[in-house]
Amino acid sequence: MVQEQDWTQVVAAATRAPSIHNTQPWRFVAGPDRLELHLDPDRSLPVLDPTGRQQVISCGIAVEFAVVALAARGLATEVDPVPDPADPGHLATVRITGSVDAPADDRALAAAIERRHTVRAPFEPRTVPDDLVERLQAEAAGYGAWVKPIAGEDEEIATVLLTSRAEEIEQGDPDYLAELERWLRTDPAAVDGVPTDAVPSGDPHERASNWLVRDFVAGQRDPHRFRVAGDPAAPPPEVERPAVVLMGTHGDDRVAWVLAGRAVGRVLLRITAAGLAASPLTQALDWPATRVRMRAQLSLVGHPQMLLRLGYPRQPGEGEPAPPVSGRRPVQDVLSFEPTG
Repeated sequence: MVQEQDWTQVVAAATRAPSIHNTQPWRFVAGPDRLELHLDPDRSLPVLDPTGRQQVISCGIAVEFAVVALAARGLATEVDPVPDPADPGHLATVRITGSVDAPADDRALAAAIERRHTVRAPFEPRTVPDDLVERLQAEAAGYGAWVKPIAGEDEEIATVLLTSRAEEIEQGDPDYLAELERWLRTDPAAVDGVPTDAVPSGDPHERASNWLVRDFVAGQRDPHRFRVAGDPAAPPPEVERPAVVLMGTHGDDRVAWVLAGRAVGRVLLRITAAGLAASPLTQALDWPATRVRMRAQLSLVGHPQMLLRLGYPRQPGEGEPAPPVSGRRPVQDVLSFEPTG
């Protein structure tokens, strides 16, 4: 049996999971031998994520963080991704199945939970090791997911153009910009949303990178023309070329999204433990049209669920502040306990 104070610590680890726009769209219900995860419909993104796919993936990441935290405590688990077909908001149940000796690897992954954070700034010019990418592929397969490195000029160009096109669509949608604005936070003590201090202050289009990060303050900038490759008005600078991997699943329903989230959670902790960081490049996956085009142009067998930019984060120079960390809702706001007696 797991005591309430222990569940509080496990859920605190689970809620360190990243989520789309840091909406933290989860609720947890704990019992003596299980932890239920539910989707919180009050934190939805009806413009960006009308099906809830990205928020369910976010919840799947939180499930994996909980599983890792329990493993580090020496507790074996099994996860039921379809606990109640009549309640689609009940996404998963983590059940305690026994006690084990916590391997050093589980403890290392659990320690990475606190260190992990999204890095949108340029990475160091270091190559991501091939053997690490191979390990990510093997671990994701354990959740029925796949990891595809975006390799070769043709794949890179196709994915970059789709990402840029999706960003252009989003910036032209007033409803999207209004929804994005609602989740921006200027208060560094905010417990949810995206802190403005954590996003690049300059226009991402002027950044020396071949990958366009999401512009969280697009609604506050003057409209500009999206330039295409080869535009003489924009000679190519020396660019950052991080490793980029696409993650996906064979199915595309809520169960697949939960499993995709678990695989993403495992990947994020694995790279954090290895000293790397990641940021999502999900614009092309936000919109059905560009998501379908990505499947076709990359000849994918399955459904793309997450595009991640990987690399070694630059360390702050002397006197520079550490990058801000997005806030988290208090555990008591997201965790309840089954009645006893």
